[in-house]
Amino acid sequence: MQNLLLSVLKRLKSPVSLVALFGALFICATAPTRVYAQPPQCDPASVLSYESCAKCHGSEVRVWKQTPHFKTFEQLARDPKASEICNNLGLRSVKRSDVCINCHFTLQTKGDRDKPISGISCESCHGAAADWLEVHNDYGGNTGTKETETEEHRDERLALSTAYGMRNTRDLYLIASSCYHCHTVPNEELVNVGGHNAGSMDFELVRWSQGQIRHNFLRSDGQENAVSGIERLRVMYVVGLIADLEFSTRATANATQKSTYGLAVANRAAKTATKLMQLQETIKVAEVEGVLAAFSKADLRTNNEEQLIAVADAIRQLGQEFAVNADGAELGLVDSFLPTPDQYK
Repeated sequence: MQNLLLSVLKRLKSPVSLVALFGALFICATAPTRVYAQPPQCDPASVLSYESCAKCHGSEVRVWKQTPHFKTFEQLARDPKASEICNNLGLRSVKRSDVCINCHFTLQTKGDRDKPISGISCESCHGAAADWLEVHNDYGGNTGTKETETEEHRDERLALSTAYGMRNTRDLYLIASSCYHCHTVPNEELVNVGGHNAGSMDFELVRWSQGQIRHNFLRSDGQENAVSGIERLRVMYVVGLIADLEFSTRATANATQKSTYGLAVANRAAKTATKLMQLQETIKVAEVEGVLAAFSKADLRTNNEEQLIAVADAIRQLGQEFAVNADGAELGLVDSFLPTPDQYK
């Protein structure tokens, strides 16, 4: 199987072929239902709320309030499809079930309970802020300001904030992981029994991050919501494919039955690997070659959690290395693969 998968992927062209392949690989089985937690970067006990960010990032918050990430807090409970999924799973409501709130809301610990306080918010993606907000806001003592802060202090401040749990946008792989944690559904029962989809199957990091959700005001002091520069977009595109492969492999590791969920996430992993392979034929990057080699060992079948998690871990390690080492100026060959602005979501 180790070399077979990679050779098969080179020949596969259509989703039908992919589904047929993984339908043959999957073995029927059952396993206990698992509990899925709030994204790891968003510990409810350390959540402060988006208001704590709005004090300095008002422009970003105003953009966020126009997005589905914000609106889901009020709209999801009225969505007929969400109600249907809750009924199928025997759940009381979307705001009273871990199955729903873990991806659709930001939770905050109040007393002895974790309660939803907003939709997918700043801390959902950039990390619960209680441990790092004070450091993040320190521009050099009581008299320091953003304008007077030295470059050395800024680098130290951001490094320390990251060490305390902030997901800084400089780390593209961490940011991508925040997206794929929910846009690749990690819950088999939610799909097979509830009728939820298995994730945002057309999710692509550049296309989805540069459209309506974009809130890039950092370099203009809140004045201009800028599209990322071409060099960053090149790196972002490759990082997105690697992260997609990691998380779809992790999702496949959760599969215990030959059913909708398992086939969908295995299919996604295979298609993503094909895209990455086609890209690698052009860009020839060492870390990408390593990612494909790691995935070639994946045995995409049910009840194979240990092996698939190990593969996903290897992919993640290489993806993080690429994100740190990549020089967008040297990745001009990625340009022909990038979505155009009219394709931004």
